[in-house]
Amino acid sequence: MTIILEIIHESWKILCLSAPYMLFGFFIAGLLKAFIPDDFIARHLGQNKRSSLLKAALFGIPIPLCSCGVLPAAAGIRKQGASKGATTAFLISTPETGVDSISVTYALLDPFMTVARPLAAFLTAIVTGHLVRIFDADKESTEIPEQNHNSCNCKNTEENKSTCASGTVKTRTSASDRFKKGMSYTFGDLFGDIAGWFFLGVVIAGLISLYLSPSLVEDWLGNHLVAMLVMLVVSTPLYVCATTSTPIAATLVLKGLNPGAALVFLLAGPATNAAAISVITKILGRKATLIYVGGIIVTALLLGIIIDAIYGISNLTQNWQIGQQGEDGGIIGVICASILIALMLGKKLRKKNSGSCCSGSSCACQ
Repeated sequence: MTIILEIIHESWKILCLSAPYMLFGFFIAGLLKAFIPDDFIARHLGQNKRSSLLKAALFGIPIPLCSCGVLPAAAGIRKQGASKGATTAFLISTPETGVDSISVTYALLDPFMTVARPLAAFLTAIVTGHLVRIFDADKESTEIPEQNHNSCNCKNTEENKSTCASGTVKTRTSASDRFKKGMSYTFGDLFGDIAGWFFLGVVIAGLISLYLSPSLVEDWLGNHLVAMLVMLVVSTPLYVCATTSTPIAATLVLKGLNPGAALVFLLAGPATNAAAISVITKILGRKATLIYVGGIIVTALLLGIIIDAIYGISNLTQNWQIGQQGEDGGIIGVICASILIALMLGKKLRKKNSGSCCSGSSCACQ
């Protein structure tokens, strides 16, 4: 019982530090859902050009989808005409970072890593997408034809039934209605997809904080390059979303892991996992999938080395904020953590998930 209480105590500290930023991230995600059309991304990614890669990488950064949730979204834009390179860039930048994980990164890590993480995700997406564009380009033009305004291209979800019922696309929706739908989505389907994994990450971080000693990290992961390779081996086949990986990485760094290895974990973990690779193969093909995995591994290692060099040369203080803002993050942290727990319990009571992180409309309608 003492051990359980200690784990709960450590996990509670991490949860309270990250909860306010988690809620803020969900709020921003709701605004994105409310005011950016579902087909906005697909309409800009059709041509096999560098501009499509740039747009795909940029569009994917703020969208808070896990490596499982991004698969149907990527399949959708691919079917709607997105090129292989653009789809690859979207598949990488979307799960590696999002407004929610960026917020949690600021809460648990330092401001430099908060900026470096989405920038690294963007660079990884651009480099890998460009490799796919060069070595496995589409044989035919994938430019999206002009949309017929009398046709409906919506997914069959409750949110879109009213839009699709008449076979025409709605042209006007009030801002307040959009806001309500956006918040309903982000604190409903999206929260259900991410919350369980986030709480699991918090518990794992609590275990690491309690039982992993700095001397153990120094003995086994003292060599920076070895540490990066270990993070690759651990994270590549493992399912871990961007938000879940953040408290784990932060706690490891607090125990002595070099920031470069932490970045490798933050990049490779969310973008690759054993379950997703088979689906990606169906979306992109075998050759593009090999380039996808290889591009992520090589780019993550190079960026990890660069991050370590920047920390070393500039003497940036690794002011990782876990454990440095008080025992529980203050009264605001306690309130926000309680809200997150209440939201999760309410979600469980209203409807039990089917067991797939892609069962909600959040995966189908991105």
